[in-house]
Amino acid sequence: MASQKEVKNRIASIKNIQKITRAMEMVAAARLRRAEQRIEDLRPYSEGMRKLTRIASAHAGGVPRVPVLVERQNVQTVGLVLVTGDRGLAGAFNSNIIREGMRSADRVRGEGAGPVFSVVGKKGVSAMTFRKQELVGEYTGFTDRPSFADARRIGEELVARYVDEEVDRVELIYNRFVSPLTQHVWRQTLLPLQQAEVVGEGAEEEEEATAEDESGGSQGRSEWFFEPEAEELLGRLIPEYVTISVYRALLESSASELGARMTAMRNAAENAESINDELTLEMNRARQAEITQEILEVVAGAEALS
Repeated sequence: MASQKEVKNRIASIKNIQKITRAMEMVAAARLRRAEQRIEDLRPYSEGMRKLTRIASAHAGGVPRVPVLVERQNVQTVGLVLVTGDRGLAGAFNSNIIREGMRSADRVRGEGAGPVFSVVGKKGVSAMTFRKQELVGEYTGFTDRPSFADARRIGEELVARYVDEEVDRVELIYNRFVSPLTQHVWRQTLLPLQQAEVVGEGAEEEEEATAEDESGGSQGRSEWFFEPEAEELLGRLIPEYVTISVYRALLESSASELGARMTAMRNAAENAESINDELTLEMNRARQAEITQEILEVVAGAEALS
């Protein structure tokens, strides 16, 4: 059994850890509400952009003449964009993305193509470098508070790689925010537009809602006119669509990271409190053992004198 002094030192250390985890939980909770608001503000615009792009694509007759819309028959290289965080202490937030990225790479190889990675976040960069994966893009230093300029830089590079035929398909993998306790890993095909899709928990419900919105109501029965022509409009619209999609993924990931960190720190603080209770009980036992030992020594000394 550990001595009373050793147990006291352990209790002091655990209490310090508990204070730190509680503080980190409160900071994450305070920042989470702002992140949620940014997502709520962007989601309608993102869905509207996606709907407009899909309708314009359907009305454009010669889509192959738009370079960014050319669908490659022979897919040889697939770009996988992983959105992670710059920091840890967020539970399985980063590891889930890395795991899904490796699964997607195996799937791409099974299709006879080669995967190349672009990674957002220091944790993802270090993890993929450790796994000796080829990285064609590294974006770090802004995952806590992503800006539209960050998304535009990433989106422009993705579009440029597709137009230059460096990649034949682009997929985006990120955590979609549902609640502080729930984040779903989503895989979204960005390019080519003909294959654009979202795969993940809750994706089917969202796709059904989007399809119902596009087919129902007065807007679904109305006729669309484009100025300029749909084909010319798509040349300008697709890069914006990609940028908005990347920006939404960055915001979703940022909120998911804060939610995961808040939950992880709360669990850590509760575990520290539980450990403190156990250590306090152990200290009381140690104190009782020391008192009992002192009494036995006094009794033994008294008996020896008598």
